[in-house]
Amino acid sequence: MAVSNPDKVFFPEVGLTKGDLVGYYLDVADCALPHLRGRPFHMVRYPNGVDAAFFHQKRVPSHPDFVGEQFVQFPSGHSTVFAIVNNKAALEWVINLGCIELHTWHSRVPKIEQPDYLLIDLDPSREGQWAHVRTIALVVREVMDELGLAAYPKTSGATGLHILAPIRAELAYPDIRRFAKALAEEVERRIGDQEVATTTWRVADRRGVFVDFGQNSRDKTIACAYSVRPTPDARVSAPLLWEEVAEVDPAEFTVRTMRERIERVGDPTKGMWQRKRSLKPLFAKLGVEYGQPHKKSGVKRT
Repeated sequence: MAVSNPDKVFFPEVGLTKGDLVGYYLDVADCALPHLRGRPFHMVRYPNGVDAAFFHQKRVPSHPDFVGEQFVQFPSGHSTVFAIVNNKAALEWVINLGCIELHTWHSRVPKIEQPDYLLIDLDPSREGQWAHVRTIALVVREVMDELGLAAYPKTSGATGLHILAPIRAELAYPDIRRFAKALAEEVERRIGDQEVATTTWRVADRRGVFVDFGQNSRDKTIACAYSVRPTPDARVSAPLLWEEVAEVDPAEFTVRTMRERIERVGDPTKGMWQRKRSLKPLFAKLGVEYGQPHKKSGVKRT
């Protein structure tokens, strides 16, 4: 497809254009698409680049046949139709609309009420806590390893770090959130220092890095692996090797550096979605239960 206004500057500080952004995504599409396919795609559009106004758009506008769609009903009674990005052409189409970031649900069609990964989001409460983030990440891995979960770290591309564990799409969002909360509390217990790690929900009461379990909720999105973020340096949410975590600097991963990185280290998430396991046998290990009542699915096939 033809990219409109490819020479428009989207990242003035580093001189990257809309065409550069499209080129990046097409080059990394083979790595990014396994994380995108089947997921409701939440558009955040920056039509004039990172220094200008942006807007959220859940409902997919008129689109070519190669862009998928999924109807979703919300508890409020409102509904929308999300885009589904399953291929390079659809990826190019959403980037051409000014979607710098790839915001996706934690679940895929047709099972959009059952996430296929669990997320722990390490979110600093203040500046100067990145060293704590790296320390906590290794403890999260330790707990996940003990539970038999495959753990995949990536920089958020902003201030934090995400750790994803692929799971079978068989439990509802409230169950996954309940499990993630218990896991986060176990990490907090092992750290044993509220100046380092906390699960305290009230923002004003946090001192350490927030071990965030709350992202495991319906209609929450994250910037998926290989997503560019709307930062002045065009930073990327970069999958990591575990041996990199202890010394990692998120500023190393940008639109300009990611191609070379992939050539050098490959895709750390390769084969990730073939390592899903059931959470059901693991709830008891964390002292929680699954299958508690939750709202009826709002999914309708279109």
